[in-house]
This record gives sequence, C-alpha cells and structure tokens, in this order.
Amino acid sequence: MPERATPRPALIANTTVQDFGPAKGGEPYRIFTYIPAAPEPEAGWPVLYMTDGNAVIATAVDAVRAQANYPLGTGIQEGVIVAIGYPVEGAYDPLRRSWDLGPPPGKTYPPFYENTPDVRTGGAGEFLAFIEDELKPWIEGRVKIDRSRQAYYGHSFGGLFALYALFNRPFTFQTWISASPAIYWEDRVVERSLEAFEASLPEGLVADVILSAGEYETEKLAPFQIGAADEAKRLEQKKVTRTDEFAKDMAERLNRLSPDKLKASFELHPGENHMSILPVTVNRAVQAAFAVKRGGS
Repeated sequence: MPERATPRPALIANTTVQDFGPAKGGEPYRIFTYIPAAPEPEAGWPVLYMTDGNAVIATAVDAVRAQANYPLGTGIQEGVIVAIGYPVEGAYDPLRRSWDLGPPPGKTYPPFYENTPDVRTGGAGEFLAFIEDELKPWIEGRVKIDRSRQAYYGHSFGGLFALYALFNRPFTFQTWISASPAIYWEDRVVERSLEAFEASLPEGLVADVILSAGEYETEKLAPFQIGAADEAKRLEQKKVTRTDEFAKDMAERLNRLSPDKLKASFELHPGENHMSILPVTVNRAVQAAFAVKRGGS
C-alpha cells in the first residue's frame, strides 16, 4: 500500500483571519486578509475590499493567484484582498448582514427562524463608517496600500450597499463592483441617496462602477425552475425585484452625470442565477481591481 499522510486542514494561501471588534463596541467582524508573497510595489498594493467575506474569500484568492502569475496573458497583477465577514461557521450571517448592508432608515421584519431576533435593516451608514474610519487604517498599518487603487465588491445586499456607499462617501473607493444589486429593496430607498448625489456631484470624483445581473435574474426562469412547484411564485417575485432592469437603468443614469469622470457599465452573465453569479462576479472584481496598468504594473 502506498504511504498516505494524515489529512490536515487546507488553508487559503497567504491569507490570515482575525476577529476585529468595532471601537464603539458590539460584535466583532471576521476579517480575512490576503497579502501577496511578492515584493511590495513602490506605490503600494492595489486593494479589493469585499463583503460577505466568509463566502467569497477563497474564490477571490484563487482567482488572483491563478491569473497574476501570467500578467501578459491575463492582464491581472497581484493585490491585497480584504474580505469582511462574521465569526460564524457558515457562508453568511443573515441577521447581521441585513443590518450592516441595508440603507437607512431601515425597517424591522419578522425573524428568519423561530425563537431568533427580529430582522432589522438600516445600518449601512454605521458599517460604511467602520470600513473607512477603522478597518482601512488598520489594514494600512499592516501593509502598504495604493490609495488611488481601492475597489469594493458586493453581491445582492452587498451590491445595494455599494451604491449607497458610492452616493454617500464617494471617495471611499475608485472602483465599485455591484453584483445583482437589490435596488428594489424597501421601495428603492437607495434612490434617495442617488438624488442627492445627482444634485451635487462631488468635485474631483473619478470612479468606475460595474453593475451586473444573471440571465435568470431577468424575467426568464432557469431551466431547473420551469415546472417546479414554486414556478408561479418565482415569476411574480421577478416582477418586484427586476434585478437586471434596475441595474441597467442605474448604470445609464450614472453615465449621464459625468461620462468622463464617472464611468458606469452593466453586464448580463449568461446561464447564471442570483447565487451562481457569485464566483463569476468575484472574478470580475479581481479583474477590475487588479488590472495591470498600461506601461507597467
């Protein structure tokens, strides 16, 4: 019989994890940080911040490691990844993410599960302040960051948070990836922030905004959903969420503001539904955040 080593945990390469409590108190966040094992650029590393960190960190790290070794063929260089998650074993903490990523003023909803707390939204302003005022300085104390190359990725509620953050603290990032954003949420409350943003576009703002949706986030059902017991219910819900329509309209609306300074685009990913789009758009975020600059890295 061939010799077989004892199994051991498979770790994410060059990635650390640390629980980080906000200065104001409250439950900690779980911060996953990928720092390349390569010489630090003189200007510092480009950085990609991500929400739903437990669900996306491994995919993001694999995407950059696979592509950054071949920059002439992929157009991708190395960079730092900071994924903000929660101290849970699963991919998500639905209760906390609802609060953190939901734009204010927010509402209260029945519990997700019996004998658990009510679901609250509206904490996006506090969460954004945590990222900008506490997390970023902590990261920059560990590794040199190129502040002119900071990107954010969020999916679903995270995509909604991307838009809220852009409209309220637009210089937080230069590249914004908003995947399957829940723009419909709470009667499109995020558009209140958009209206103020449109009325007074910040001077000196230069930003790239990428919005997206999957083919089966349109009015079409995925093949496995056709004929299913919940087919009619899903079709009705699509009339409410209208993910592709609202995201495309948002991109067009942003482009009209200042096409030379604020570039917005919409991407429709064939064959993807609301959850299967996750690895596809994580890779797109890596491509957008870590693109090799013309004339050098």
